[in-house]
Amino acid sequence: SVEKKKKMAKDPKSSKGASSKPVSEVLMDLWVDYNKDTSTTLKIIDSYLVFILLTGILQFVYCVLVGSFPFNSFLSGFISCVASFVLAASLRVQVNPENQKEFSSISPEKAFADFVFCHLILHLVVMNFLG
Repeated sequence: SVEKKKKMAKDPKSSKGASSKPVSEVLMDLWVDYNKDTSTTLKIIDSYLVFILLTGILQFVYCVLVGSFPFNSFLSGFISCVASFVLAASLRVQVNPENQKEFSSISPEKAFADFVFCHLILHLVVMNFLG
């Protein structure tokens, strides 16, 4: 048994463990667990996060391919995407039932109200920056 461990330590290719799975199987397990264990509220917030992320990527790709004139418009849109993503991620953390200990003084309704208020301020700033 000791010799076998030494041999496996010398040859990393032969040290496949019983728990090694293909990447596709790991991703499938992750997807199944996500659908089973995640509440509908968090799934809605996650879909919003994906939408904001894709919007920011699309704006950046457009800027690289086509150009950034007028630059203030690109900055406004991109900063709006980044800030919206951060606000939504904060909302997700506060609404998640697993984080109830850390945010015991903040109800989900208050977290959502803060999210909406911060979005209003953000979009006022973005509109001001557009000129």
